[in-house]
Parts: sequence; structure tokens; C-alpha cells
Amino acid sequence: MLRKLHSLTGVFPLGLFVVLHLFMNAKALQGRQAFEESLESFFGFAYLPLFEVLFILLPLLFHGIYGIKLGLSARPKLGQYPYSRNWAYTLQRLTGFVAFAFIAYHLYDFRVQVLLGSMSERDVFPELCAKLSSTAAGGVPLVAIVYLIGAAAVVYHLANGLYGFCFSWGITLSRRATRLASAAFGLLGIALFALAAGTIIYFATGSSVVLSRGLDGEALPPVTCEHVRDVAAARVPMAEN
Repeated sequence: MLRKLHSLTGVFPLGLFVVLHLFMNAKALQGRQAFEESLESFFGFAYLPLFEVLFILLPLLFHGIYGIKLGLSARPKLGQYPYSRNWAYTLQRLTGFVAFAFIAYHLYDFRVQVLLGSMSERDVFPELCAKLSSTAAGGVPLVAIVYLIGAAAVVYHLANGLYGFCFSWGITLSRRATRLASAAFGLLGIALFALAAGTIIYFATGSSVVLSRGLDGEALPPVTCEHVRDVAAARVPMAEN
């Protein structure tokens, strides 16, 4: 039952929230105003604290802690069984560790800071620009690299987890259904990572490598990003209309 519940929480609600979160953040590709309007539509929910605890925090803690238990007890034996699904099984466990650590870091860096009052929702956009565009010695954008690795781990864990969910819950029973599910969730993972990576690169560089045109084919308006080294200097409020 715990394994079934672990599999279920990875899809509902955590998987749905990951997809929603990626699309909300991708609004930044259309400019700061679009990004903040997307945040306001979420943060404006009347019962948001209750929703976050019941449908994000508690499922995340259960899924993460029980997933660590499963990961530590795993015995993949890649040398003895070098099959693709065994590699996928191993990567599922490894990306689970990375994804859990990255999500905890990301939550503390932004959502917890907003709840503590040290940051407002309007600070999120410039803060992301400042953090992701900052560089270490030699000009290496360490934070942006951490975000790319974290996003890759989260997306792979979700996409491969969806495949495992369909198999363990008896949705894909035939070999043909299994192959179709593998292809479909593989394409979904590629698309989600492209969206996440494009958003991260935008915050880090100000360049939009995806969504250069809107859904109607029209060119999107030019966008700007406050790429500064000093976080405090990045917190410039938007001009009121």
C-alpha cells in the first residue's frame, strides 16, 4: 500500500503541480508583467496555505522520505543486468535524491522567504534574475547549472515515474501499450525539460531560446531581465501603470 501511495502521490498531486509550476515560470519568457500576473493568479487563491500544506508539502514529504527509503534499499546490479529498464530503474532512484534536494533548496530560497516576509512576490522575478545570472570564479554560472541539473532530475523522475505508475497500476499491460507509454512519456519529458531549460537560460542570460513566437504566430514583444550581480539592487519594483 505504501508503494502504491508513493506512486500515486508522484502523479497526483505532485506531478500535476510540477507541470503547472514549469508553465507558470515559463511566463517569464513573455516579460516580467506576464510572470507576475501568473504568480498573482496562484498566490491570490483564498485557501492557498491550506492547499500548499495538504496538496504540496505533505505529499512531497511522504514521497521524498519514502522514496529515499526505496532508493537506499535498491539493488540494481547493473553489471549483472545491463538492460535499459534496469538503467531506468537506477536513474529513477538517483534522480529522486537529486530532485528532492533541489526542490527543498528551491522552496527555501523562494517560497519560504516569501512566507517569512524577507521577500515579496514582486521580488521573485528580479531575485531569480540575480541568482541565476550570478557567476563564480572564472565566470561559471553555478546557480544556473544547479538549476539545470535539478530541473533535469525532476523532469526525468516525473516522466519515468509516469511510465512506472501506468505499469504498476495495470494501465499498460500489453507490450504494445508499454512501448507507446515509454515513447509518450519520453517525449513529454523532453518537452518539459526544454521548457524548464529555456526559462532558466532566460533568467540567467536574458535570452529567450524558446517561445520566440506566440501561439498565434506573432512575434512576442521584446523582454528584459534585471541581470545584476547584487541581489539587493535587483529588487526594483515595477512602474505602476
